[in-house]
Amino acid sequence: MKEILYSSTRGDKGRIRASEAILRGLAPDGGLYVPDSIPVLEKTLREISSLTYQETAYEVMKLLLTDYTEDELKYCISHAYDSKFDTEEIAPLSEAGGAYYLELYHGATIAFKDMALSILPYLMTTAAKKNNVKNEIVILTATSGDTGKAALAGFADVPGTRIIVFYPKHGVSPIQEQQMVTQKGDNTCVIGIEGNFDDAQTGVKKIFTDPELKELLDSKGFQFSSANSINIGRLVPQIVYYVYSYAKLLKEGRIADGDSINVVVPTGNFGNILAAYYAKNMGVPIAKLICASNSNKVLFDFFQSGEYDRNRDFVLTSSPSMDILISSNLERLIYHIAGNSAEADAAYMEKLTKEGRYEITDEMRAKLTDFFGGFATEEETFATISDLFKETGYLIDTHTAVAASVYGKYVKETGDKTVTVIASTASPYKFTRSVMNALGHGDDNSDDFALADKLSEISGVAIPEAVESIRNAEIRHKTVVDKTEMEKAVKEFLKV
Repeated sequence: MKEILYSSTRGDKGRIRASEAILRGLAPDGGLYVPDSIPVLEKTLREISSLTYQETAYEVMKLLLTDYTEDELKYCISHAYDSKFDTEEIAPLSEAGGAYYLELYHGATIAFKDMALSILPYLMTTAAKKNNVKNEIVILTATSGDTGKAALAGFADVPGTRIIVFYPKHGVSPIQEQQMVTQKGDNTCVIGIEGNFDDAQTGVKKIFTDPELKELLDSKGFQFSSANSINIGRLVPQIVYYVYSYAKLLKEGRIADGDSINVVVPTGNFGNILAAYYAKNMGVPIAKLICASNSNKVLFDFFQSGEYDRNRDFVLTSSPSMDILISSNLERLIYHIAGNSAEADAAYMEKLTKEGRYEITDEMRAKLTDFFGGFATEEETFATISDLFKETGYLIDTHTAVAASVYGKYVKETGDKTVTVIASTASPYKFTRSVMNALGHGDDNSDDFALADKLSEISGVAIPEAVESIRNAEIRHKTVVDKTEMEKAVKEFLKV
């Protein structure tokens, strides 16, 4: 099996092994680690269709994380994908309204981030042992709502690690915030910032690439890593569920061997749809990668025009995990379509930093024909939740509704009836108030837990344990800082 090495999208010299890339999270030059080639699946999809989720994960991940031994990788997989998921099938497929919903929210924090963040702590601590790391690893993460809780749950009380999560104080749902601020674990720290997600993400990247701070931390026995999707250890496990969903459709006779499918992904930071792009390049017959945006439609505009422009108003929506104007993982795609040119990518990223915009070449745009960009307004999102529930009894959250709405527009525009998988990224109970408003049962006088009780009555869908467990939990994290004080907050938590 060919060894896969990783290098920075911005040209930091030298290639490193997967375990080193996972430990670092972000390259020293601010770039993201990418594989030097994308391997093709060894087993056929027909063969994979007889495998469990865990076995499928091994078949995918062994090809990209080549410096992990078979025993190491199987240890990580078996400990990640276990009873913490509330369904026997880790990622069920449900048919509704003419599409297949890939339910990625049955983990401990009821969002798709669990699919990768259940395994990342094991990949990281294994990597630390492999590379003789003596420092304590400090996970530093910005979240638009879901990554934070999933990372906290994954790393809480993991020996040799600490985790600091920054989130926009006024930019997440009440349930999302309650999940984070009640997090247990002596090694956990949750900090709200007065700013939006892009402010949090920019602040984290700045801290990561500060050489003086890195030197200070090293002298005190610490080193940074990331649990955001900028970490390749987050991205690789996400490829698995696209391979698995195709194999499951094949096993159930929903498609014939070799048939193409379309994939629709509600998209903010671009990691989840990039994983589908990698799955396609590994041999999964995906025809169209449909990128669904909310009113923060910077990605829609990019796919329409070839220009990425974050110079626009930031809109708070009912799908807060997608309220993003700087989609970090798009950088990996830019690198690939620029012919794996770190020089070209670095120039685009510098323009984005300095001017807030860049425009790709016609040659690069020609490599984006597999993508289709669409967006849904708030009204369309709410109507999609309501209509799907009335017509089929199937309940979805706001982010999944953005994807479903965009898919409906895509079919109307193109007439393409290819079998389609929609990535269903969160439980409706994570965004109870918005879902209830969409169903016509809004109530400004009830808190989100009372609304969850009502939603359960209306829908017949049980309230997940992840919500019940925080209903009366103690609030343990109360710090809120200005976006300019993030580094200071990190130093205070680490006592350096």
